Amino acid sequence: MKKSVFLGALTVAGMVAGSAAAATLDDVKARGTLNCGVSTGLPGFSSADESGHWEGFDVAVCRAVAAAVLGDPEAVEFVPTTGKTRFTALASGEIDLLARNTTWTLSRDVDLKFEFVGVNYYDGQGFLVPKELGVTSAKELDGATVCIQTGTTTELNLADFFRANNISYEPVPIETNTEARQQYIAGACDAYTTDASGLAASRATFEDPTAHVILPEIISKEPLGPLVRHGDNAWGDIARWTLNALIAAEEYGITSTNIDEMLAGTDNPEINRILGTEGNLGEMLGLDADWAVRAIKAGGNYGEIFAKNIGEDTTIGLARGLNAQWKDGGILYSMPFR
Repeated sequence: MKKSVFLGALTVAGMVAGSAAAATLDDVKARGTLNCGVSTGLPGFSSADESGHWEGFDVAVCRAVAAAVLGDPEAVEFVPTTGKTRFTALASGEIDLLARNTTWTLSRDVDLKFEFVGVNYYDGQGFLVPKELGVTSAKELDGATVCIQTGTTTELNLADFFRANNISYEPVPIETNTEARQQYIAGACDAYTTDASGLAASRATFEDPTAHVILPEIISKEPLGPLVRHGDNAWGDIARWTLNALIAAEEYGITSTNIDEMLAGTDNPEINRILGTEGNLGEMLGLDADWAVRAIKAGGNYGEIFAKNIGEDTTIGLARGLNAQWKDGGILYSMPFR
């Protein structure tokens, strides 16, 4: 009797979760657009140009998912969110996917009921200071005023770091990256702290970037990645494997320029499965065989997206570091396509 009740409960739970998951995919298809949450403007990662066209490293994830599901990388409605509003927007259904520099943590995964579908940037929290301040280490910031975004993991990290080093600070709370840059440049704070990638992005917008220094200390682990709501298993699978397709494409040498040639067939079964010329992985996801092809064509593979938006040849100037492929000394790799 207990066994049948247990199995019955599992069946009901599975039906509820299944219907919730199907609802998001069905809603996106019916709407004809993907509602994707991004930042309010972080150069290189997600920002709109003068014509309102969104570009950036995180934006590319939104466009890849839209291409995979809807066949059009432009079929995206971008919803700017702050550190405080991003989770409400996702939980309420205002957005289908949050692709905004958001750290994967236990409480966000479990307590807030979200599902992170992977990591698209391995980061860590750092400090930006004016060179004229003469500071070479974050441990020299005793008594400093520090600009910090509210509603983020950086608040707790900052408190922990200063407490561990027995030094004090005065927080200057800000809501958005734009406000942080304005306050920092205006001298409202001695230092600005956030993810090191965000500091590099902000510094690139300054009139004289060389007048500002990112201190050597990285005080946290910040695995940043896209997320969906709990219960959206099928939708989460689509977002997860779209990201994996971009990462795997770089590993296997599939690029936006040679993908059509590879569609003719290769000797590598993994490549063929990714491109849908072999197997039925698309069908498993509820998509057609060309879903990954469209995702990769949308903006290129992971390496192409990185180089174009935030790489060493851009004004952001980030090295691959931990975000290099596992074969190249980094920790980035896709789960197997099989």
